Amino acid sequence: MSLQSLIDNIAAATPGPQTCAVFDFDGTIISGYSATAFLKDQIARGEIAPADLIQLTQAATRFGIGSLGFSALMAVHAQYLAGRSEAEYVANSERLFRRAIAKLIYPEARQLIEAHRAAGHSIAIISSATPYQVMPAARDLGIEDVYASDLEVVDGQFTGGVVTPTCFGPGKVDAAERFTEKQGSDLEHCFFYSDSTDDIELLEVAGRPVVLNGSRELKTIARESGWSAADFSSRGPASTSEVLRSIAATGSLVGSFMMGLPLYALSRSRRDSVNFSISLFAETASALIGLDLDVQGREHLWKKRPAIFMFNHQSNADMLIMANMVRRDIVGVGKRELKNLPIIGPLMGAAGVVFIDRSDRHAAIETMKPLVEAMRSEGKSLVIAPEGTRAPTRKLGAFKKGGFHVAIQSGVPIVPVVIHNSSDISPKGDKIFRSGTVKVDILPAIDTGDWSVSTIDEHVTHVRNLFLKTLGQPELSVEETVALRRDTPEDLRPEVRGQRKSQSLKTALTERSQKKRSDNIDDQRLPEALAQVFEQDDDPETPATRH
Repeated sequence: MSLQSLIDNIAAATPGPQTCAVFDFDGTIISGYSATAFLKDQIARGEIAPADLIQLTQAATRFGIGSLGFSALMAVHAQYLAGRSEAEYVANSERLFRRAIAKLIYPEARQLIEAHRAAGHSIAIISSATPYQVMPAARDLGIEDVYASDLEVVDGQFTGGVVTPTCFGPGKVDAAERFTEKQGSDLEHCFFYSDSTDDIELLEVAGRPVVLNGSRELKTIARESGWSAADFSSRGPASTSEVLRSIAATGSLVGSFMMGLPLYALSRSRRDSVNFSISLFAETASALIGLDLDVQGREHLWKKRPAIFMFNHQSNADMLIMANMVRRDIVGVGKRELKNLPIIGPLMGAAGVVFIDRSDRHAAIETMKPLVEAMRSEGKSLVIAPEGTRAPTRKLGAFKKGGFHVAIQSGVPIVPVVIHNSSDISPKGDKIFRSGTVKVDILPAIDTGDWSVSTIDEHVTHVRNLFLKTLGQPELSVEETVALRRDTPEDLRPEVRGQRKSQSLKTALTERSQKKRSDNIDDQRLPEALAQVFEQDDDPETPATRH
């Protein structure tokens, strides 16, 4: 059954909160298992020793063959959390969601959830996983009702125990009954989506069972029972075709610029050559990966030039999307790390990308100053992502002020380019491009002629709220916008990550120097200039850091 058929079934159901939609989590909303991300993290942190890993593997094997119950399996896992702070674990679960789990959410599952929400249905996630695995995704999906397998917590610390009964098998049926009863309904009026034979009890009693990404055994049961069934391919292992097409699309950047060389040889115009190459790359790469764009407001791309084209950043595909949108006379901003990529880095530089050190705010501002001159004297337009880094989900991140300072200095208008779902094509952390359609809204140009630095927070808030409104997300006040930027988690702040990398390098070199001293080795081989740079970085009043 196609995704559209599933959506049609939702639309045909009785609208209103008494129709319920219950989703399993692992394998249904996300590809794979969230527990894998948590286990890898515990191993990386040294919280699980090799012997412990063997015990966990044995327990999982025994559960798989039916000689160990689910509650016992949970107890084996829970013992390794004994004495740990729940608050710290919650914070870590949010980090793991952003880093590893968000990219696993099926875009098709999002569409099903949105279809139920549009019909006014009551939506819940009922999972045998812990709430720490499920809740971050539930918040991102806008689902408030979550039923999961709880761990025992006393005085803010895990005891190593499991709260019984767990949300597995009959426990899931009980949770679904409680949820539907709360809505004044019953299981007969309930959709239930699952991928696993572990959920057979609830699939059998739900009025509208739907098998998603099921095993061969579950698909056979679904076929014999007359249940709806569908498979999603937008997440999980990439096909050989997707890998080859992704490589070809990336490589087409090189080919496109090579094709521009004859034009440069004939016209001696670097600008015309680059414009030709950008347009060729946009068309070629889009065709290779199967990218279609559903664009509203395309006329706003050309009414006011030069302009600052601000876009929300979700995906590696955004560079391709913006090349499709802006086409010509572009200067862009990219992270410094891109400059060092073989072939690609120099080509991006030739195309007008200015590389900035995101770990040094003052240096980044200085680096962006030539952009103002390029817009004023050459009529070029700036393409910039005010979030500064890719967002792990469709939720809009905090905006940085760099692009707004450029707008104030140059006086050119800002054109918001609102990208709704480029993460469907390639989510953050993924290098594969998958085919699909991305919705893009181009908003009218915003005049910046009377803007000033003293009111920059108001301007940032205004522009960001235009994005939020278009994306269907809640708008914020100036105070809330400033607080969001201040409270952004460190893993979403590239300047913090860059500073940590620099500090790690400094620490490593310092330890190396100390070791040499202890071994009576002349440490003068550490370049004196490098040592001076480190000393200056520690002193905010040195010329190296004063701007």
